[in-house]
Amino acid sequence: MKTALVTGSNRGIGLEFVRQYASIGWRVFAGCRNPAAADALNRLATQFQEQIQVYTLDVADHRQIEQLSQTLADQPIDLLINNAGVYPPDRGDTFGKTDYEAWRHAFEVNTMAPLKMTEAFIRHVSRSKLKTIVTITSKMGSIADNRGGGSYIYRSSKAGVNIVMKSLSIDLSSQKIIAVVLHPGWVKTDMGGPGALITTEQSVTGMRRVIDNLTLADSGKFYAFDDQEIPW
Repeated sequence: MKTALVTGSNRGIGLEFVRQYASIGWRVFAGCRNPAAADALNRLATQFQEQIQVYTLDVADHRQIEQLSQTLADQPIDLLINNAGVYPPDRGDTFGKTDYEAWRHAFEVNTMAPLKMTEAFIRHVSRSKLKTIVTITSKMGSIADNRGGGSYIYRSSKAGVNIVMKSLSIDLSSQKIIAVVLHPGWVKTDMGGPGALITTEQSVTGMRRVIDNLTLADSGKFYAFDDQEIPW
């Protein structure tokens, strides 16, 4: 049975990743900050009792990451999905009104956590068959694509994780581990808002298709959910 570990799995894209992989028979370790309040995830775990296990995981808390790594010490992980992310309030992400505390937190969650997750779970991934690490980023982290300006906090945290994963793809190549970043599109979630263009099902279905076709030659690349490569 193939195995995935998904962070930020209580809602939105993370929840949909859990649902889709469980529905095709994968074992899914679903991490979220507060499982007791994760009603949708708990209902899904009840529906797929043999596939889904829910764990407490705040990716900004490195102790929790290490604890989960120890809990799952004997489990190979075919696919690590670094999905958890934050979007700072607009009022603190404009020139002259920067919320520096929000910026620090965004880097903790969006940039630092994926590296810490990889460090903590590298043995699990290296023992698996698929050996794949996917980090959900955003086209807003593309320097070449930035035509609108602003959004300093979010853009920089995603550009930061892009270079983190690019370096990982080089450092982990000797272990034949694939590491990529994926842009999910503008998705109808709490973060994306009701005016977004696609549903979580459309986004995750597309990203799963990209993941299914990844090879070592793709490691270190930046793809959109529709398989288009995005410039850095």
